[in-house]
Amino acid sequence: MSTSPVRRVTGRVLTAGAAFAAAALVAACSAGPATSTASGAPQPGGVLRVGLAADPVCLDPQQNGNAASINISRQVVDGLTDLDPETGEITPWLAESWEVSPDARTFTFHLREGVTFSDGTPLDAQVVKDNLDKVVTLGAATSLVTGYLKGYAGATAVDPRTVRVEFSEPNAGFLQATSVVQLGIVAPSTLQKSAEERCQAQNVIGSGPFVFDTYTQNVSTTLTKRPGYAWPSAVGEHAGEAYLDRIEFNVIAESGVRTGSLQSGQLDVITDVQPVDEQLLASGGATVLSRANPGVDNTLFAKGTSAFASDAAVRTALQKAVDRQQLASVLGASHKPATSILAATTPGYVDESVLLAADPAGAAAALDAAGWVPGPDGIRVRDGQRLALDVIYLSSVATNQTVLELLQQQLRDVGIELVLRPLSVADYVTAAKDPAVNLSFGNFTRPDLDVLRTTFSAKASNAARVDDPELEELLDGLASTADATAREALGAQAQKLILERGYGIPVYELAQVTAVAPGVDGVRYESSSRLIFFDAWKAAQ
Repeated sequence: MSTSPVRRVTGRVLTAGAAFAAAALVAACSAGPATSTASGAPQPGGVLRVGLAADPVCLDPQQNGNAASINISRQVVDGLTDLDPETGEITPWLAESWEVSPDARTFTFHLREGVTFSDGTPLDAQVVKDNLDKVVTLGAATSLVTGYLKGYAGATAVDPRTVRVEFSEPNAGFLQATSVVQLGIVAPSTLQKSAEERCQAQNVIGSGPFVFDTYTQNVSTTLTKRPGYAWPSAVGEHAGEAYLDRIEFNVIAESGVRTGSLQSGQLDVITDVQPVDEQLLASGGATVLSRANPGVDNTLFAKGTSAFASDAAVRTALQKAVDRQQLASVLGASHKPATSILAATTPGYVDESVLLAADPAGAAAALDAAGWVPGPDGIRVRDGQRLALDVIYLSSVATNQTVLELLQQQLRDVGIELVLRPLSVADYVTAAKDPAVNLSFGNFTRPDLDVLRTTFSAKASNAARVDDPELEELLDGLASTADATAREALGAQAQKLILERGYGIPVYELAQVTAVAPGVDGVRYESSSRLIFFDAWKAAQ
């Protein structure tokens, strides 16, 4: 049984080079271990029943980035490397060692011996090369992955166990990218399929501890244990095969139904636990695991192309007007107020709480100085225009509406009208390209400082439409600097500048919240805050 009903993963990692500070911070902030716990030694066998909030849609990890898909495909596909979620250290997996050139353009990986895919095909350097070559040709569905491979010039199978990857420009973030499931290595038989065929479960062949068995759209996905698996990552807690015989992922969109199914014993694990249900589940004996998504927090991105958000005074007012500490009333215990543009689970994160302290008087002063004067209804006007900013956001994320409604009240107090525009995923993607949109709200998950470049660089996705040469120089430095200490220094400067100039107004750390039934052990999060079931087991009933 669980030794404590509530366990949270807060993972407050500062930098790899600040071991003492990181250890102290974790000791101070963590409320429990990173996994669920049960008494006794691990017991092999059994079926784990998992409730998901959404259908995975596409089960090819190289084409899909939604949480449901990753929570499933991560069990099937291994990476060249892994990232320790507690220390931020890159560790061996399919590659047992590697070298990175000083200019961050060449990466050489030495592969582990004896690894095979579940169809019996051996892992070798040619397979790794073919994976990297193929992923950049799959199309729009791999936009996230191709961002990791920016400047990819090609790979060479030096010998069966050595592959050299080269870039036309520096890409220091690539080493960490080899740990994410989107760059997981699939078998040659998968690579031969079309992009559409690769989304189907039976066509995704990996080297991982589980294999796909069945998939029924919007209903369920079943994995079975792979006999003979013997190459877990260095982060894994045991060697050899997985403990569980099967994992059944069931799509249950309604959060209340997921909660009831866990309470009644119909499910062993549920994802996307809502704030209102956390204490209810904990009081019933479940273990609640939570970990913030590493990378850029849930943030208001001020579009530099819009009529109002391009105004530095308006951005300053937004940054000062938001009272992040008030969010506790709507977010529950697992989602923390932002303390930087990055979540605290991101290696290289720097606490910038002082810059983010609520200061409504300072917000009002900034607007006064810029000529924005209060109108008859309290909303400020300048040159006959009301200071009304629209914000686009995903209607499918349950916490978005309540958080933005609270921000709407806070901003109104300083004379800014926030116009809420909830959208579907497809409509959001379209609206985000509209230069007239003032603000977008969302997050970008990646456990590496390079997420700052891919989010804020004018040469990348540039969610905020930023055009700032000083910031661009810092972000270029992140891409071209292989030395960890130097990268962290550049990352610290970039975080501070983004906040000071209001290119991003971080609001809160979006967390993954999972509830685990009593008697289930070893469920944990990987570095991107997605679930890993390799070490999971169930106590005898």
